[in-house]
Amino acid sequence: METNELLEILACPQCKGGLEKRDEPEAFVCGQCRLAFPVRDGIPVMLIDEAERLGEESGEEA
Repeated sequence: METNELLEILACPQCKGGLEKRDEPEAFVCGQCRLAFPVRDGIPVMLIDEAERLGEESGEEA
């Protein structure tokens, strides 16, 4: 499945909002919740407990 197809069907498990694709490290990012859901072995891990919190203090962009 292509990234664009995944972006159409995946939603943030916390807020149910849309996601954006990040390439390095590969992840799907929710800008509203500031969570990055990793992709492992080509499979998005859409678990809140596995997500990386993006902090404004680190200068990371969603």
